Amino acid sequence: MTIKKAVARQSAERASSKVKKVGLARALSKLGFCSRTQAVALIREGQVRLNGTTPRNPETPVRLGVDHVEIAGRLLRAAEKVYVMMNKPRGIVTSADDEKGRDTVYSLLPTDREWLAPVGRLDKASEGLLLLTNDSEWAARITDPATHLEKSYHVQIAAKADERLIEALQRGVETQKGEVLQAKSVSMLRAGGKNSWLAMILDEGKNRQIRRMLEARGIGVLRLVRVAIGPLQLGDLSKGAIRFLRAEEKEALDCAMGIKLKSES
Repeated sequence: MTIKKAVARQSAERASSKVKKVGLARALSKLGFCSRTQAVALIREGQVRLNGTTPRNPETPVRLGVDHVEIAGRLLRAAEKVYVMMNKPRGIVTSADDEKGRDTVYSLLPTDREWLAPVGRLDKASEGLLLLTNDSEWAARITDPATHLEKSYHVQIAAKADERLIEALQRGVETQKGEVLQAKSVSMLRAGGKNSWLAMILDEGKNRQIRRMLEARGIGVLRLVRVAIGPLQLGDLSKGAIRFLRAEEKEALDCAMGIKLKSES
């Protein structure tokens, strides 16, 4: 081996050693092939090959962009990043599989579309704006409470709201378990004789936060609709419909999360 080739080989090995390693199941997810849960099953069934071997451990380390990962003879490469918004109807579960056989958000996606994962959740009884993507790092940033990305909701409650209720929801409500839950802002949209519509903004995203806040006050939720995530508005997207985010919408979300655009970096 010539000195030139030896130096080139050493440089390549050093560059390879600096590549961040991830578990094999996570690698399949990051490559946009399937969910991490589905990846675990494929690996344990021996359907995944890594550099010519067949590992059965989902945590086997992988160097993305360096190692060769194959499924059914197909070499996996990083998929193009896809960002989709959906108007989730009530009665649909936000998961890939449901043990009770209920319809999931995947029943609303074309069967030939690349794998996408929901960004956060809307429970079965909730509806409205839901994001889906194969960009796991971006999704984690959206759902991270530390990002403080605002989520806006319209909530119909089984009570006539007044200023005391609005102030309490903004000040913080203590649940039966002693957890204090707080809305960033609450305002009245409209009120009837027996129910009211509130506009509520959260920037924490705790599980079933709005429902638990109102339950702690003895008030039932009749409807809960997410109408915005940061600057992204649900708008007039039909129930059950999906569409790709426009470039300016994705950029606006990134800016709201403090992500610098490549042209600015």
